Amino acid sequence: MDLAKSLDLTQFLDEFNSFLAREKPLFMEGDINLHYKFIKELENYSFNPPPKVKNLDTQIVHLKKQGILGLDEIFEFVKIIRYFLYLKKLRFEGMVKEWIDQIEIPQSIKDIEDYFDKNGKIKDDVDERLQSLARALKDNKDSIRQKLRSLLNSSKLQNYLVDRQIHYLSGEEALLVRGGFNHVLKASIVGRSSSGFFYVVPEVLRELKDKEAGILSRMEEIFYEYSKNISSIFLKNIKFLAFVNRAFDRFDHYQARIAFAKAKNLDMIVPKNDDKIILKDFVHPAISNPKPVSVDFSKKVLIITGVNAGGKTMLLKSILSAAFLAKYLIPFKLDARKSHIGRFKEIIPIIEDPQNVKNDISTFAGRMLAFSKLFSKSNVLVGVDEIELGTDSDEAASLFKVILEELMKRDIKIAVTTHHKRLAALMASHDEVELVAALYDEKKSEPTYTFLQGIIGKSYAFETAKRYGIPINIVKRAIEEYGEDQAKLSELIERGSELERELRARQKELESEHEQVRRLRSLLEDERHSLFMEIKSEKERLQKSFTEAIEEAKKAIKAKETKEAHKFLNIAHKKAKSVKIKEKEPIEPLKAGDSVRYRKNLGTIISIKGKEAFIECDGMRLRVPLNELKRARVPQKKKKESVVKVSRPKKLGMTLDLHGLRAEEAIEKTDKFISDALIAGFDEVLIYHGIGSGKLARAIREFLKNHPKVKSYTDAPPHMGGHGATIVEL
Repeated sequence: MDLAKSLDLTQFLDEFNSFLAREKPLFMEGDINLHYKFIKELENYSFNPPPKVKNLDTQIVHLKKQGILGLDEIFEFVKIIRYFLYLKKLRFEGMVKEWIDQIEIPQSIKDIEDYFDKNGKIKDDVDERLQSLARALKDNKDSIRQKLRSLLNSSKLQNYLVDRQIHYLSGEEALLVRGGFNHVLKASIVGRSSSGFFYVVPEVLRELKDKEAGILSRMEEIFYEYSKNISSIFLKNIKFLAFVNRAFDRFDHYQARIAFAKAKNLDMIVPKNDDKIILKDFVHPAISNPKPVSVDFSKKVLIITGVNAGGKTMLLKSILSAAFLAKYLIPFKLDARKSHIGRFKEIIPIIEDPQNVKNDISTFAGRMLAFSKLFSKSNVLVGVDEIELGTDSDEAASLFKVILEELMKRDIKIAVTTHHKRLAALMASHDEVELVAALYDEKKSEPTYTFLQGIIGKSYAFETAKRYGIPINIVKRAIEEYGEDQAKLSELIERGSELERELRARQKELESEHEQVRRLRSLLEDERHSLFMEIKSEKERLQKSFTEAIEEAKKAIKAKETKEAHKFLNIAHKKAKSVKIKEKEPIEPLKAGDSVRYRKNLGTIISIKGKEAFIECDGMRLRVPLNELKRARVPQKKKKESVVKVSRPKKLGMTLDLHGLRAEEAIEKTDKFISDALIAGFDEVLIYHGIGSGKLARAIREFLKNHPKVKSYTDAPPHMGGHGATIVEL
């Protein structure tokens, strides 16, 4: 594949192909997201890899034309059937099980599978004729060996024998002899050794050899008979064979990716439905001892500048390679969780020098030809190495600026490398253009093979020349010719790069600290929640215990009318009310206006910026670390509260007798009785009103119905007055 060759992926893909049971295109038909889900589910299981199988498309076409397959071709189908029979025995679940269960193998095909041994030979016990011929063949071979042994022991032949072994040459048993053997032995020469000796088959074996050939011929006739019958059965099941052949390729795609990823410790990433490319710790497979690459290519155009031989071309190839490998779900080295790769219809590298004497085309003309083809495409990822190659860089910068702006409108994503800064400077202000610079180590005077996003990089041409052996005096003269102003411009560019690097390093440090604080806060939240749930559980347990005690006490009162029972009832009720566990309030973050303590001083927060706060202490404003402040509780002046003292009634009982009273008098006494009971803390009292005409009972209950402190009322039990008394719950 030309694209793989341009991206230096040929060897990597050859390694991947070695995990396939048979060679096939990388592309998998169907929904790539479904393939990815299937692979992720399948990698949870252990299974044997499929056997190596030949491509059977030609054989399927041959069968459709009623052709007869050879036994070796039939056995290739048998290997596929056997593998699926093996998979059906495994305990798969989910979508894998569902898919395997859909492959129903006809019984006639299963019967054919049983004809063959593991080496693809028809088993002797399948046919009695084959068994008989196999025995005859064995006996004949034994006879040949006996004849040869007798010749080896012959005294006439001893002087001509080179060794006393039986050699196999072209499928025949032979002896190794010296020249002149024909005086003592009639034989046919079947070969010569490197030492000039002769491999011969004695004439005395000819009859046995003819017999062996006859046996083999009869066996071949039987084998052909089986080939014909099996081909006929295959023709009847041709749709199944075509289906299972495709299914085998599909499973082969999956298992190869899983095995390759495990063997090489690689990750797989499924492309998303956009054109963003964000790589985190990507490693191009063609580089030995590489530095992982991280780059954010979310915009339409990425311009890579910077030091010569600093890895610009490899960064370009890395971006295209990641998109290519993700497109075909090939595992590769990167942080899959933090990476993001879009989906592209086509990936086009414009990397090689297009100059070709045969076609009479120059470098620049070839580049223009390549770019002209892009205007008819969409949803394409393009990589261009040395974009101004082959022409004046200033002219090319203006030309390519317009070309790139036009291509951006056509849904084309482009990454380019350049040694010249003019194109990068012209396009730096564009919202859809991202800049990346290859970095240079000034102290070590060598590239770092790392990249910084957001700046234009210096090329370091003079430093590179010195590093590769150009005499220093020549380099100095070149610097003088370059000019002081241009040198200062390069210094400013590099200083900008250095400041950007420092800013990125500081940002990374702050992000690390922020992550640590976030983790600590999460731990504290978990601990607070755990403590809250523990307290809540304990509170519920205690409240349940006291509620049960109150219920038991109420039963006791209803069962027996004694003042002692009422006394215990009220004690239990008071205890239940007193069991209130204060829940821990969540710690609120400090904010402007809060009173705080800083060391030994009290102050007020004026404002907060990041991890620092401005506070006012004793008329002075201080900027202090936020984590050194503690919330201060300012004592508030207590307001005088009006106190109403209610005297406890001297005579207090839990029953009221209203017999003989008129309704008005009874209601007045009931009102005072309830008030006294509430002051005393009773929660249940008993009122005797008698049965009589029922007028007094109705008046009392109407009053109780509208009293705000009465929860409920009901007839007393028979032993406490029945319908002539009312129990009131307060």
